[in-house]
Amino acid sequence: MLKVKDNDLDKLGLLFERYKRPLFGFFYGMNKDAELSEDLVQNVFLRILKYRYLFRGEGDFRTWMYHIARNVNHDHFRKDKLKAKDSLENWQERLGTDENRSTEYQKDEELQLLSMAMDRLPEDKREVLLLSKFQDKKYKEIGEILGCSEGAVKVKVFRALQDLKAVYRELEKHM
Repeated sequence: MLKVKDNDLDKLGLLFERYKRPLFGFFYGMNKDAELSEDLVQNVFLRILKYRYLFRGEGDFRTWMYHIARNVNHDHFRKDKLKAKDSLENWQERLGTDENRSTEYQKDEELQLLSMAMDRLPEDKREVLLLSKFQDKKYKEIGEILGCSEGAVKVKVFRALQDLKAVYRELEKHM
């Protein structure tokens, strides 16, 4: 990233190749929309390019990148709320094709329940679980991303897991 900061912009392609999949996983976990997730990943790298001069090199690049990713995600949904578009085409895309639906039905029931439970969590709790459990971020790094202490992150993860368990068990009862 320091080379990108010094205007060696070819190195941004290397960073993109290295981090596009973890970022995609983060965004997909937040919004369950593959196309939107791809767009948000690209927006992160556009912002990295635009704000490269702000990278100091003192901390970890990934922490700085995920901080940008959180902002991109929040900005998108803030704009999307203002638009409040909920057209018929969007719902058809969510339902998918016959082939996609048959694949969905074959998924393991526990994974479906877990996914449903994650979707029912508030965004902040879902986000901290995605960072800690699915992106394998250390609590210290998550604290830097969220702007809080490592201890606060531990508490947030613990509470989010407790809420996830409660929602999961509630869904299990109704299945």
